[in-house]
Amino acid sequence: MITLYGAPGWGSAISELMLRLADMPYRVENVEGFDRPGPQRDRLQQLNPLCQVPTLQLADGSVMTESAAIALMILDQHPHLAPQPGTPERSLFQRLLIWLVASVYPTFTYADYPQRWAPDAPQQLVDNIVRYRQSQLLWLDQQLRAAPYALGSEISLLDCYIVVMEHWTPGEEWYRQHTPRFSAVAAAVRQRPELKEVLAANGLL
Repeated sequence: MITLYGAPGWGSAISELMLRLADMPYRVENVEGFDRPGPQRDRLQQLNPLCQVPTLQLADGSVMTESAAIALMILDQHPHLAPQPGTPERSLFQRLLIWLVASVYPTFTYADYPQRWAPDAPQQLVDNIVRYRQSQLLWLDQQLRAAPYALGSEISLLDCYIVVMEHWTPGEEWYRQHTPRFSAVAAAVRQRPELKEVLAANGLL
């Protein structure tokens, strides 16, 4: 069985939703507080020296990190959670998954811990990053089909990112006003009965 090391509402929620959507057996080890010195950080660091969530320990004992890598691992076993190969939707899925993880996802790390990167001007760094993030999210919104999911009528692993990220800065109200397709996708995912338990446990309902 897979063990998911994570914290409620953090990026590990994305991977947990992916696992639940794929109906893959897993258990959660809550390491809330891992981002500061203490026993939870020490515990996670034994598995993942970078001390980040999500961290997955697979059934064979190997460790996997990075949400995009986890998504690709899940797709190897559950290819229906992405559009069919050879279709325009598949190309868009691949493009948006990598773009989202490379261009938007890192901004949360920088803005959440600005004193690490700009100790003399942490608020200025946060303000600049949030403006950049908003510009990227506006572009993303234009790429989504929202019919009712990101890429059409079938849910994909990309939708797991959207429903979680809607709760992060700039916040649900901003998304509703400026990225209506993004918000519509998140609302559709929240209606999936098989995901409600995970969403509730992560404070996403």
